[in-house]
Amino acid sequence: MSLPKSKNVNVELYVGGISKIQNIKNPLKLSANESALGPSPNVINIFKEKLDLKKYPDGNSENLRGMISRNFKIDQDQIIIGAGSDEIISLICQSFISKNDEVIVAEQSFLMYRIYSQLNGAIVKYAKNIENKFSVDETLKLVSEKTKIVFIANPNNPTGTYICDKEMIRLRKNLPENILLMVDDAYAEYVTKKDYKSGLEIFNTSLNTVVCRTFSKIYGLANLRIGWGFGSKDIIQSANLFRPPFNISGISEKAGCLALEDHEWLEKNIVHNNKWSSILFDKIKLKKIKTNEPVANFFLLNFDNAKLNSEEAFKVFLGNNILLRKMDTYGIKNSLRLTVGNEEENTKFIEILEKNF
Repeated sequence: MSLPKSKNVNVELYVGGISKIQNIKNPLKLSANESALGPSPNVINIFKEKLDLKKYPDGNSENLRGMISRNFKIDQDQIIIGAGSDEIISLICQSFISKNDEVIVAEQSFLMYRIYSQLNGAIVKYAKNIENKFSVDETLKLVSEKTKIVFIANPNNPTGTYICDKEMIRLRKNLPENILLMVDDAYAEYVTKKDYKSGLEIFNTSLNTVVCRTFSKIYGLANLRIGWGFGSKDIIQSANLFRPPFNISGISEKAGCLALEDHEWLEKNIVHNNKWSSILFDKIKLKKIKTNEPVANFFLLNFDNAKLNSEEAFKVFLGNNILLRKMDTYGIKNSLRLTVGNEEENTKFIEILEKNF
């Protein structure tokens, strides 16, 4: 019998962090960089309404694109909506990558950049991080005539570090104009550093840069899968050719609009994150655990000088109902990632930290 055969693609599947553990009910999940406070109460109210589920949503997400346009003062025709920022990354890769093109990613960066690039036939080149930070110089060293896209998340996941606005501008200026720069702004809302500007702020008039954002982090809507991209009209038009019809639900679109309207809730999240990331940073450093200065809503913890190694630490926290993210899939040794949680979760984390390290 001769059966259909799929393409032979040598790509490792994305493996998310563990969310369920056998024999442990409802662990405190500080492993996925999810919102500490959850979505705006205004969003929750959607689910108390009578929802007309038999009708298709607006395939162009006009209301959400309009809300984003007004909120960020950008042209609605330069906005594309996706099922999470993951889909925006996928659409850009489909639009611009041909077989044997090259893309450049930081060696420790969000895994979907390399996965979607490889699925579209690209050769991935890895730029060294310097002191856990994206390096403009190391990236520029890898540029060749075959380079099609350079990816950068700022702040970077999983290292929790960032580069300043001047370095971002230097990167774009030193890349050939025909290379697309893709900037992932997933954690931009959390950053309060004076030398930081988001990709959206820096590249709002660029013709060869695309920026993606998400509602999964500070807006607390990870389960609804909403993301968006911003770029020149030509870039967005190209990506829209690959975008599936009705790619987000009407409920998701409405939730996104309500989340953007609630500026007070956004500010509450920022204040909470600033307070607790500072407290956690001080407590972690006292235990000789290396980590990044607070920038986004998570820390990369290195246990080389600590009382316990990362595997021992993982088991200790898990035994106390706290789930952290292992860094094996990123190739980062003896490390775990910690998300800033709510007050109860952070207090419990500190209690276990004080008792065991």
